[in-house]
Amino acid sequence: MSLNSTPSSERIQIGFFGRTNAGKSSLINAITNQEISLVSPVKGTTTDPVKKAMELLPLGPVVLVDTPGLDDHTQLGELRERRTGEILKQIHIAVIVVDSSEGITEVERQLELQLKEMQTPYLFVYNKMDLLNGEDMAAEKNSANADISFIREDKKIEINNRKTESEKRNIIYVSAATGENIDVLKESIAAIKLIREEKKLVSDLLMPDDHVVLVIPIDKAAPKGRLILPQQQTIRDILDAGCTLSVCPVEKVKETLELLNKPPKIVITDSQVFSKVKEMVPKNIMLTSFSILFARYKGNLEGTVRGALTIEKLQDGDKILISEGCTHHRQCGDIGTQKLPDWILKYTGKQLIFEFTSGENFPEKLYGYKLIIHCGACMLNERQMQMRAALAKEYAVEMTNYGIVIAYLNGILKRSIEPFGI
Repeated sequence: MSLNSTPSSERIQIGFFGRTNAGKSSLINAITNQEISLVSPVKGTTTDPVKKAMELLPLGPVVLVDTPGLDDHTQLGELRERRTGEILKQIHIAVIVVDSSEGITEVERQLELQLKEMQTPYLFVYNKMDLLNGEDMAAEKNSANADISFIREDKKIEINNRKTESEKRNIIYVSAATGENIDVLKESIAAIKLIREEKKLVSDLLMPDDHVVLVIPIDKAAPKGRLILPQQQTIRDILDAGCTLSVCPVEKVKETLELLNKPPKIVITDSQVFSKVKEMVPKNIMLTSFSILFARYKGNLEGTVRGALTIEKLQDGDKILISEGCTHHRQCGDIGTQKLPDWILKYTGKQLIFEFTSGENFPEKLYGYKLIIHCGACMLNERQMQMRAALAKEYAVEMTNYGIVIAYLNGILKRSIEPFGI
Protein backbone atom coordinates (compact mmCIF):
# COMPACT_ATOMS: atom_id res chain seq x y z
CA MET A 1 0.00 0.00 0.00
CA SER A 2 1.42 3.41 -0.96
CA LEU A 3 2.03 6.11 1.61
CA ASN A 4 -0.70 8.21 -0.03
CA SER A 5 -3.44 5.56 0.13
CA THR A 6 -6.07 5.03 2.81
CA PRO A 7 -4.44 3.39 5.87
CA SER A 8 -5.37 -0.24 6.42
CA SER A 9 -6.78 0.61 9.85
CA GLU A 10 -9.31 2.96 8.20
CA ARG A 11 -10.50 0.44 5.61
CA ILE A 12 -13.40 -2.00 5.92
CA GLN A 13 -11.91 -5.44 6.55
CA ILE A 14 -13.48 -8.37 4.67
CA GLY A 15 -12.33 -11.82 5.76
CA PHE A 16 -12.59 -15.01 3.68
CA PHE A 17 -12.95 -18.14 5.83
CA GLY A 18 -13.54 -21.82 5.25
CA ARG A 19 -11.96 -25.23 5.02
CA THR A 20 -8.67 -25.94 3.27
CA ASN A 21 -8.96 -26.04 -0.50
CA ALA A 22 -12.46 -24.52 -0.57
CA GLY A 23 -11.10 -21.88 -2.92
CA LYS A 24 -10.68 -18.83 -0.66
CA SER A 25 -7.44 -17.77 -2.33
CA SER A 26 -8.85 -18.34 -5.82
CA LEU A 27 -11.88 -16.19 -4.97
CA ILE A 28 -9.73 -13.29 -3.77
CA ASN A 29 -7.62 -13.55 -6.91
CA ALA A 30 -10.79 -13.50 -9.02
CA ILE A 31 -12.28 -10.52 -7.14
CA THR A 32 -9.10 -8.45 -7.42
CA ASN A 33 -8.21 -9.80 -10.87
CA GLN A 34 -4.67 -10.25 -9.55
CA GLU A 35 -2.57 -13.15 -8.31
CA ILE A 36 -2.62 -11.98 -4.71
CA SER A 37 -2.73 -15.37 -2.97
CA LEU A 38 -0.80 -18.50 -3.88
CA VAL A 39 -3.18 -21.12 -5.33
CA SER A 40 -2.46 -24.85 -5.30
CA PRO A 41 -4.44 -28.12 -5.21
CA VAL A 42 -2.33 -29.02 -2.17
CA LYS A 43 -4.32 -28.45 1.02
CA GLY A 44 -2.96 -25.86 3.45
CA THR A 45 -1.18 -23.70 0.85
CA THR A 46 -2.25 -20.53 2.68
CA THR A 47 -0.28 -20.64 5.91
CA ASP A 48 -0.70 -17.06 7.12
CA PRO A 49 -3.35 -14.39 6.53
CA VAL A 50 -2.76 -12.52 3.26
CA LYS A 51 -4.21 -9.02 2.83
CA LYS A 52 -5.01 -6.99 -0.27
CA ALA A 53 -6.29 -3.41 -0.32
CA MET A 54 -8.74 -2.35 -3.03
CA GLU A 55 -11.76 -0.14 -3.73
CA LEU A 56 -15.16 -1.85 -3.57
CA LEU A 57 -17.95 0.60 -4.21
CA PRO A 58 -20.18 1.68 -2.55
CA LEU A 59 -18.30 0.44 0.54
CA GLY A 60 -15.18 2.35 -0.51
CA PRO A 61 -11.64 1.40 0.55
CA VAL A 62 -11.53 -2.21 1.79
CA VAL A 63 -9.01 -4.88 2.71
CA LEU A 64 -9.61 -8.47 1.59
CA VAL A 65 -8.11 -10.99 4.03
CA ASP A 66 -7.30 -14.53 2.91
CA THR A 67 -7.05 -16.93 5.87
CA PRO A 68 -5.71 -20.46 6.41
CA GLY A 69 -8.15 -23.37 6.34
CA LEU A 70 -10.15 -24.08 9.49
CA ASP A 71 -9.93 -27.88 9.28
CA ASP A 72 -6.19 -28.41 9.64
CA HIS A 73 -5.89 -30.44 12.84
CA THR A 74 -2.10 -30.72 12.92
CA GLN A 75 -0.03 -28.91 15.53
CA LEU A 76 0.90 -26.30 12.92
CA GLY A 77 -2.73 -26.14 11.90
CA GLU A 78 -3.73 -25.17 15.43
CA LEU A 79 -1.34 -22.23 15.27
CA ARG A 80 -2.84 -21.22 11.93
CA GLU A 81 -6.35 -21.45 13.37
CA ARG A 82 -5.27 -19.15 16.18
CA ARG A 83 -4.10 -16.62 13.59
CA THR A 84 -7.45 -16.94 11.84
CA GLY A 85 -9.14 -16.31 15.20
CA GLU A 86 -7.27 -13.03 15.47
CA ILE A 87 -8.55 -12.03 12.04
CA LEU A 88 -12.13 -12.74 13.17
CA LYS A 89 -11.74 -10.03 15.82
CA GLN A 90 -10.85 -7.31 13.33
CA ILE A 91 -13.06 -7.91 10.30
CA HIS A 92 -16.26 -6.01 9.54
CA ILE A 93 -17.68 -8.56 7.05
CA ALA A 94 -17.11 -12.32 6.73
CA VAL A 95 -17.33 -14.43 3.59
CA ILE A 96 -17.72 -18.13 4.41
CA VAL A 97 -16.42 -20.12 1.44
CA VAL A 98 -17.89 -23.60 0.91
CA ASP A 99 -16.72 -26.18 -1.62
CA SER A 100 -19.90 -26.84 -3.63
CA SER A 101 -18.88 -30.42 -4.30
CA GLU A 102 -18.61 -31.14 -0.59
CA GLY A 103 -21.28 -28.91 0.95
CA ILE A 104 -21.55 -27.37 4.38
CA THR A 105 -20.03 -29.16 7.39
CA GLU A 106 -19.74 -28.64 11.11
CA VAL A 107 -16.72 -26.40 10.46
CA GLU A 108 -18.87 -23.80 8.70
CA ARG A 109 -21.67 -24.15 11.24
CA GLN A 110 -19.31 -23.43 14.14
CA LEU A 111 -17.87 -20.46 12.29
CA GLU A 112 -21.38 -19.13 11.71
CA LEU A 113 -22.11 -19.36 15.44
CA GLN A 114 -18.95 -17.38 16.22
CA LEU A 115 -19.92 -14.68 13.76
CA LYS A 116 -23.39 -14.44 15.25
CA GLU A 117 -21.94 -14.04 18.74
CA MET A 118 -19.60 -11.31 17.48
CA GLN A 119 -22.46 -9.65 15.56
CA THR A 120 -20.41 -9.74 12.36
CA PRO A 121 -22.46 -9.69 9.13
CA TYR A 122 -21.59 -12.55 6.78
CA LEU A 123 -22.62 -14.39 3.67
CA PHE A 124 -22.09 -17.93 2.37
CA VAL A 125 -20.36 -18.44 -0.96
CA TYR A 126 -20.53 -21.86 -2.63
CA ASN A 127 -17.44 -21.99 -4.85
CA LYS A 128 -16.70 -24.37 -7.75
CA MET A 129 -20.22 -24.21 -9.15
CA ASP A 130 -18.71 -25.17 -12.52
CA LEU A 131 -18.25 -28.69 -11.17
CA LEU A 132 -21.97 -29.14 -10.39
CA ASN A 133 -24.74 -30.14 -12.74
CA GLY A 134 -28.31 -28.86 -12.43
CA GLU A 135 -29.48 -31.66 -10.12
CA ASP A 136 -26.47 -31.25 -7.84
CA MET A 137 -27.11 -27.51 -7.65
CA ALA A 138 -30.74 -28.02 -6.62
CA ALA A 139 -29.76 -30.58 -4.00
CA GLU A 140 -27.10 -28.27 -2.56
CA LYS A 141 -29.57 -25.36 -2.35
CA ASN A 142 -32.11 -27.50 -0.51
CA SER A 143 -29.42 -28.72 1.90
CA ALA A 144 -28.13 -25.20 2.47
CA ASN A 145 -31.60 -23.83 3.12
CA ALA A 146 -32.15 -26.44 5.80
CA ASP A 147 -28.97 -25.53 7.64
CA ILE A 148 -28.27 -21.84 7.21
CA SER A 149 -29.91 -18.72 8.57
CA PHE A 150 -28.62 -15.18 8.30
CA ILE A 151 -27.31 -13.26 11.29
CA ARG A 152 -29.48 -10.18 11.85
CA GLU A 153 -32.50 -8.71 10.14
CA ASP A 154 -31.07 -5.20 10.14
CA LYS A 155 -27.97 -6.25 8.21
CA LYS A 156 -29.59 -8.31 5.45
CA ILE A 157 -29.23 -7.31 1.87
CA GLU A 158 -32.59 -6.02 0.65
CA ILE A 159 -34.64 -8.81 -0.92
CA ASN A 160 -38.09 -9.32 -2.41
CA ASN A 161 -40.48 -12.24 -2.38
CA ARG A 162 -39.58 -13.34 -5.89
CA LYS A 163 -36.05 -14.28 -4.88
CA THR A 164 -35.10 -17.82 -3.93
CA GLU A 165 -34.54 -19.07 -0.40
CA SER A 166 -30.81 -19.19 -1.14
CA GLU A 167 -30.81 -15.50 -1.99
CA LYS A 168 -32.86 -14.66 1.10
CA ARG A 169 -30.26 -16.38 3.23
CA ASN A 170 -27.26 -14.77 1.55
CA ILE A 171 -26.03 -17.85 -0.30
CA ILE A 172 -24.24 -17.17 -3.55
CA TYR A 173 -22.95 -19.72 -6.06
CA VAL A 174 -19.75 -18.74 -7.89
CA SER A 175 -16.86 -20.19 -9.80
CA ALA A 176 -13.46 -18.69 -9.23
CA ALA A 177 -12.17 -20.83 -12.10
CA THR A 178 -14.57 -19.49 -14.74
CA GLY A 179 -15.40 -16.13 -13.17
CA GLU A 180 -19.12 -16.91 -13.11
CA ASN A 181 -21.05 -14.78 -10.58
CA ILE A 182 -17.89 -13.05 -9.30
CA ASP A 183 -19.48 -9.69 -10.07
CA VAL A 184 -22.61 -10.80 -8.20
CA LEU A 185 -20.43 -11.70 -5.21
CA LYS A 186 -18.73 -8.28 -5.26
CA GLU A 187 -22.09 -6.53 -5.49
CA SER A 188 -23.49 -8.63 -2.64
CA ILE A 189 -20.56 -7.82 -0.35
CA ALA A 190 -20.77 -4.14 -1.24
CA ALA A 191 -24.52 -4.12 -0.54
CA ILE A 192 -24.08 -5.11 3.11
CA LYS A 193 -24.87 -2.02 5.11
CA LEU A 194 -22.50 -1.48 8.02
CA ILE A 195 -23.31 0.71 10.98
CA ARG A 196 -20.07 2.62 11.59
CA GLU A 197 -20.01 5.69 13.76
CA GLU A 198 -18.27 8.53 11.99
CA LYS A 199 -15.56 9.91 14.23
CA LYS A 200 -13.10 12.75 13.92
CA LEU A 201 -9.64 13.06 15.39
CA VAL A 202 -9.76 16.77 16.21
CA SER A 203 -11.71 18.55 13.46
CA ASP A 204 -14.96 18.39 15.45
CA LEU A 205 -13.33 20.76 17.96
CA LEU A 206 -12.34 23.28 15.30
CA MET A 207 -13.96 26.05 13.30
CA PRO A 208 -12.84 27.06 9.81
CA ASP A 209 -9.86 29.42 9.98
CA ASP A 210 -8.71 28.09 13.39
CA HIS A 211 -4.99 27.46 13.69
CA VAL A 212 -3.39 24.37 15.23
CA VAL A 213 0.19 23.78 16.34
CA LEU A 214 1.64 20.27 16.16
CA VAL A 215 4.73 19.44 18.18
CA ILE A 216 6.71 16.63 16.56
CA PRO A 217 10.06 15.62 18.09
CA ILE A 218 12.78 14.76 15.60
CA ASP A 219 14.91 12.23 17.44
CA LYS A 220 16.43 8.81 16.79
CA ALA A 221 12.99 7.20 17.09
CA ALA A 222 11.54 9.40 14.31
CA PRO A 223 11.39 7.59 10.94
CA LYS A 224 13.82 9.04 8.43
CA GLY A 225 12.24 11.22 5.77
CA ARG A 226 8.58 10.91 6.83
CA LEU A 227 6.00 11.44 9.54
CA ILE A 228 4.39 8.59 11.45
CA LEU A 229 0.78 7.65 10.72
CA PRO A 230 -0.90 9.45 13.68
CA GLN A 231 0.78 12.69 12.63
CA GLN A 232 -0.22 12.23 8.98
CA GLN A 233 -3.84 11.49 9.84
CA THR A 234 -4.09 14.43 12.24
CA ILE A 235 -2.71 16.83 9.64
CA ARG A 236 -5.23 15.61 7.06
CA ASP A 237 -8.12 15.90 9.54
CA ILE A 238 -7.14 19.50 10.35
CA LEU A 239 -6.89 20.44 6.67
CA ASP A 240 -10.27 18.81 5.96
CA ALA A 241 -11.76 21.16 8.57
CA GLY A 242 -10.56 24.19 6.59
CA CYS A 243 -7.96 25.10 9.21
CA THR A 244 -4.28 26.01 9.06
CA LEU A 245 -1.49 24.49 11.07
CA SER A 246 2.11 24.87 12.09
CA VAL A 247 4.50 21.98 12.74
CA CYS A 248 7.55 22.39 14.94
CA PRO A 249 10.00 20.38 17.06
CA VAL A 250 9.81 20.70 20.82
CA GLU A 251 12.74 23.15 20.87
CA LYS A 252 10.78 25.62 18.71
CA VAL A 253 7.42 25.63 20.51
CA LYS A 254 7.85 29.00 22.24
CA GLU A 255 9.25 30.62 19.10
CA THR A 256 6.40 29.23 16.96
CA LEU A 257 3.74 30.57 19.32
CA GLU A 258 5.38 34.02 19.32
CA LEU A 259 5.35 34.13 15.49
CA LEU A 260 1.58 33.67 15.30
CA ASN A 261 -0.70 36.71 15.03
CA LYS A 262 -3.19 35.10 17.41
CA PRO A 263 -3.02 32.12 19.77
CA PRO A 264 -3.72 28.72 18.20
CA LYS A 265 -6.96 26.94 19.04
CA ILE A 266 -5.06 23.90 20.30
CA VAL A 267 -1.54 22.51 20.59
CA ILE A 268 -1.13 18.77 19.91
CA THR A 269 2.11 17.18 21.01
CA ASP A 270 3.87 13.87 21.04
CA SER A 271 3.16 12.39 24.46
CA GLN A 272 6.81 11.78 25.25
CA VAL A 273 7.54 15.52 25.44
CA PHE A 274 4.37 16.46 27.36
CA SER A 275 6.36 17.63 30.38
CA LYS A 276 8.45 20.07 28.29
CA VAL A 277 5.64 21.36 26.10
CA LYS A 278 3.26 22.10 28.99
CA GLU A 279 5.76 24.63 30.35
CA MET A 280 5.80 26.55 27.05
CA VAL A 281 2.09 26.56 26.22
CA PRO A 282 0.00 29.15 28.12
CA LYS A 283 -2.89 27.68 30.09
CA ASN A 284 -5.45 29.58 28.04
CA ILE A 285 -4.49 27.43 25.01
CA MET A 286 -5.86 23.88 24.81
CA LEU A 287 -3.19 21.18 24.97
CA THR A 288 -3.42 17.48 24.24
CA SER A 289 -1.45 14.69 22.55
CA PHE A 290 -1.70 12.54 19.43
CA SER A 291 -2.10 9.46 21.59
CA ILE A 292 -5.04 10.96 23.49
CA LEU A 293 -6.69 11.93 20.20
CA PHE A 294 -6.44 8.31 19.09
CA ALA A 295 -7.71 7.02 22.43
CA ARG A 296 -10.88 8.98 21.75
CA TYR A 297 -10.96 8.10 18.05
CA LYS A 298 -10.52 4.33 18.47
CA GLY A 299 -12.35 3.70 21.71
CA ASN A 300 -13.68 5.00 24.99
CA LEU A 301 -11.76 8.03 26.22
CA GLU A 302 -13.59 8.14 29.56
CA GLY A 303 -12.73 4.48 30.14
CA THR A 304 -9.03 5.04 29.44
CA VAL A 305 -8.99 8.01 31.81
CA ARG A 306 -10.57 5.86 34.52
CA GLY A 307 -7.99 3.17 33.80
CA ALA A 308 -5.10 5.56 34.45
CA LEU A 309 -6.35 6.10 38.01
CA THR A 310 -5.48 2.45 38.68
CA ILE A 311 -1.84 3.54 38.87
CA GLU A 312 -2.56 4.87 42.36
CA LYS A 313 -3.72 1.39 43.48
CA LEU A 314 -0.74 -0.60 42.23
CA GLN A 315 1.02 -2.83 44.75
CA ASP A 316 4.26 -4.80 44.76
CA GLY A 317 3.99 -7.81 42.45
CA ASP A 318 1.12 -6.42 40.35
CA LYS A 319 1.36 -7.32 36.67
CA ILE A 320 0.91 -4.72 33.89
CA LEU A 321 0.43 -5.51 30.20
CA ILE A 322 1.82 -2.93 27.77
CA SER A 323 0.44 -3.52 24.29
CA GLU A 324 1.48 -1.87 21.04
CA GLY A 325 -0.59 -2.16 17.87
CA CYS A 326 2.30 -2.14 15.41
CA THR A 327 5.52 -4.09 15.13
CA HIS A 328 8.74 -2.16 14.69
CA HIS A 329 12.41 -2.46 15.52
CA ARG A 330 12.74 -1.44 19.14
CA GLN A 331 15.57 0.94 19.93
CA CYS A 332 17.21 1.99 23.14
CA GLY A 333 14.74 4.20 24.98
CA ASP A 334 11.69 2.61 23.36
CA ILE A 335 8.50 4.22 24.69
CA GLY A 336 6.59 0.99 25.36
CA THR A 337 9.21 -1.35 26.70
CA GLN A 338 11.52 1.08 28.48
CA LYS A 339 10.28 4.61 29.09
CA LEU A 340 6.76 3.81 30.29
CA PRO A 341 7.87 1.08 32.74
CA ASP A 342 10.64 3.33 34.07
CA TRP A 343 8.28 6.28 34.57
CA ILE A 344 5.65 4.12 36.30
CA LEU A 345 8.21 2.47 38.59
CA LYS A 346 9.59 5.87 39.56
CA TYR A 347 6.12 7.32 40.18
CA THR A 348 4.76 4.43 42.22
CA GLY A 349 7.91 3.24 43.99
CA LYS A 350 6.52 -0.31 43.69
CA GLN A 351 8.07 -3.53 42.42
CA LEU A 352 5.90 -4.22 39.39
CA ILE A 353 5.93 -6.87 36.67
CA PHE A 354 5.64 -5.75 33.03
CA GLU A 355 4.70 -7.89 30.06
CA PHE A 356 4.60 -6.77 26.44
CA THR A 357 2.74 -7.57 23.22
CA SER A 358 2.86 -6.00 19.77
CA GLY A 359 1.02 -6.15 16.48
CA GLU A 360 -2.03 -8.37 16.30
CA ASN A 361 -0.81 -10.48 19.22
CA PHE A 362 -2.96 -9.98 22.28
CA PRO A 363 -3.64 -12.46 25.12
CA GLU A 364 -6.81 -14.52 24.75
CA LYS A 365 -7.06 -14.59 28.55
CA LEU A 366 -6.23 -11.72 30.88
CA TYR A 367 -5.97 -13.48 34.22
CA GLY A 368 -3.59 -11.84 36.65
CA TYR A 369 -3.24 -8.42 35.05
CA LYS A 370 -3.91 -5.34 37.15
CA LEU A 371 -3.74 -2.86 34.27
CA ILE A 372 -3.44 -2.79 30.46
CA ILE A 373 -1.70 0.18 28.84
CA HIS A 374 -2.32 0.33 25.10
CA CYS A 375 -0.76 2.51 22.44
CA GLY A 376 -2.87 4.89 20.33
CA ALA A 377 -3.67 1.97 17.98
CA CYS A 378 -3.20 3.89 14.73
CA MET A 379 -2.42 0.56 13.01
CA LEU A 380 -5.48 -1.25 14.41
CA ASN A 381 -9.05 -0.68 13.37
CA GLU A 382 -11.82 0.33 15.75
CA ARG A 383 -13.25 -3.20 15.79
CA GLN A 384 -9.99 -4.67 17.07
CA MET A 385 -9.85 -2.09 19.83
CA GLN A 386 -13.49 -2.70 20.75
CA MET A 387 -12.76 -6.43 21.03
CA ARG A 388 -9.72 -5.82 23.21
CA ALA A 389 -11.64 -3.41 25.43
CA ALA A 390 -14.51 -5.90 25.73
CA LEU A 391 -12.09 -8.67 26.70
CA ALA A 392 -10.52 -6.43 29.36
CA LYS A 393 -13.97 -5.67 30.74
CA GLU A 394 -14.83 -9.39 30.79
CA TYR A 395 -11.77 -10.03 32.96
CA ALA A 396 -12.36 -6.91 35.09
CA VAL A 397 -9.02 -5.39 34.04
CA GLU A 398 -8.79 -1.62 33.60
CA MET A 399 -7.41 -0.48 30.24
CA THR A 400 -5.75 2.85 29.50
CA ASN A 401 -3.57 4.50 26.88
CA TYR A 402 0.06 5.61 26.49
CA GLY A 403 -0.75 9.32 26.24
CA ILE A 404 -3.27 9.23 29.08
CA VAL A 405 -0.73 7.60 31.39
CA ILE A 406 2.04 10.02 30.45
CA ALA A 407 -0.25 13.00 31.04
CA TYR A 408 -1.32 11.54 34.38
CA LEU A 409 2.27 10.94 35.52
CA ASN A 410 3.13 14.53 34.57
CA GLY A 411 0.18 15.98 36.46
CA ILE A 412 -1.55 17.39 33.38
CA LEU A 413 -4.19 14.78 32.66
CA LYS A 414 -7.03 17.16 33.52
CA ARG A 415 -5.70 19.83 31.18
CA SER A 416 -5.04 17.36 28.34
CA ILE A 417 -8.63 16.03 28.29
CA GLU A 418 -10.40 19.36 28.83
CA PRO A 419 -10.81 19.91 25.06
CA PHE A 420 -13.13 16.87 25.01
CA GLY A 421 -15.43 18.01 27.78
CA ILE A 422 -14.34 15.36 30.27
